[in-house]
Amino acid sequence: MNASRQPSRQLIASNKKARHDYTILKTYEAGIVLVGTEVKSLREGRASLVDAFAQERNGEIMLYGLHIAEYGFGSWTNHQPRRTRKLLLHRVEIERILAKTREGGITLVPLSMYFENGWAKVELALARGRRSYDKRQALAERDANREIAREMGRHLKGRTRRS
Repeated sequence: MNASRQPSRQLIASNKKARHDYTILKTYEAGIVLVGTEVKSLREGRASLVDAFAQERNGEIMLYGLHIAEYGFGSWTNHQPRRTRKLLLHRVEIERILAKTREGGITLVPLSMYFENGWAKVELALARGRRSYDKRQALAERDANREIAREMGRHLKGRTRRS
């Protein structure tokens, strides 16, 4: 019996602060060019997307500031933790992304990094920066939605809140 493999997604790192600091407009999935010890370190979950961003260089999109810790059992062949890494996207996608970023006020932010069917991928987002009052408004809205959901759950279970 040959069981079909489900597409699996194993999360390595996520950038929670990016969703707070930016309004996400559109997301893309990109492959990433890695060397051997980087892959081994990622499999151990030793990566950080804090301060990471993507920019265009020579018609390609590069990822800067991504920290992948050195592999513990590596030798002199170990990688540099914060080296610039190339992202793998279709040419059409690169052109669309570059056209949007040239408009101004829009940046490329990595949201998460994961393995999908054994391949390392990065979820990249076109994002616009939020101002402090936008962040406060988003937090208030999220708290209000959470409270509404909590009350709906109580109501559906037949419990009422006693004040």
